[in-house]
Amino acid sequence: MKFLPAAAAAVTGIQVGSAIVATRYVVDQTGPASLALLRYLIGLCCLLPPLLLSTPRARFERRDLLAISLLGITQFGILIALLNYGLRSVPSARAALIFATFPLLTLVVAAALRHERLTLAKLAGVLLTLAGVGLALGEKAIRWDGAATEWIGELAVFASALCGAVCSVLYRPYLTKYPTLAVSAYAMLASVGFLAVLAAAEGFFDALPHVTPGGWLAVAYIGVGSGAGYVLWLWALRHATPTRVTVFLALSPVTAAGLGALLLGEAISAEALLGLACVALGLALAHWRERAVEPPRTSA
Repeated sequence: MKFLPAAAAAVTGIQVGSAIVATRYVVDQTGPASLALLRYLIGLCCLLPPLLLSTPRARFERRDLLAISLLGITQFGILIALLNYGLRSVPSARAALIFATFPLLTLVVAAALRHERLTLAKLAGVLLTLAGVGLALGEKAIRWDGAATEWIGELAVFASALCGAVCSVLYRPYLTKYPTLAVSAYAMLASVGFLAVLAAAEGFFDALPHVTPGGWLAVAYIGVGSGAGYVLWLWALRHATPTRVTVFLALSPVTAAGLGALLLGEAISAEALLGLACVALGLALAHWRERAVEPPRTSA
C-alpha cells in the first residue's frame, strides 16, 4: 500500500514537468488566466463523468465547502495564473527548478503549523536545495542585470510554489473526510469560476483565442493531464504525509529540462545540471531517516 501513494506522486511529478514545457510552448498565444481557464475547464470535464457515476454521492458540510473552494481557487487559480505568468519570460527548465522548492516550502509550512518536525537534516536540505536553485540561475541569482521581466517571472513561479505548499498541508483533513474525486472536482469547479473573472479581463469571452493547431494540442494535453494528475495527487496526499508526496516533484525539473531541450531547443548549462544535483541531494537530505522521526500511523 505504501508503494501506491509514492507511484501516484511520481506520476504527478513527471506530469507537472511535462505540463510546464507544454505551457511554455503555448503561453504566448493566449493570456495566463485564459490558458489556466482552458486547462481546468478541460480537467473538470474529464472529472465529471466518473464523479456522476460514482456511488455513494459525497455530502459536504457548508463550512467545508467554503474551505475546499478557497483551496481550489488557490491551488488551481492563483497558483496556475502565477506560474503561467512566470513562464512567459522564464525558460521551462529554470521555472521547474524554482518550482522544485515546492516540497521544501511544504516542510517549512508543515513545521510552522506543527504538522511535522523540522529537523536539522531537513533544514540542511532546505538550504542545499535553495543553493541548487541559485546555481541553476547562475549570476542572475546574485547580480541585477536589468532584466526586470525575468526577475518578476521568477518571483511569480516561486509564489506559485508557495501557494501549492500551503494547500498541500491544508488539504489533508478534507481528504480523510470526503472521497478524493469529489474533493478534486469541487475544488476545480470553484477555480473555474474564479479564473473566468480573470480571463474576462484578458478579453477571453470577446473572441476565440488565437491558438495554433499545435497550441490546441498542448492545451488539451495540459487539461487532460491536470484532471487525472490532480486526482492522483490528492489521493497520494490522503494516504501519505505532505512531505513524502511533494518530494516527488523533484522529478519535474528532470522532465522539464529534458523535454525543453528536446522540443523547445532550450540549452541545458553545466550550472543548471549542478543545481539540479543539489536540488536532488537537498531533497534526499531533507528526508533522511524520515521514518525514525515520524511516529507510526495507526488505523482508526
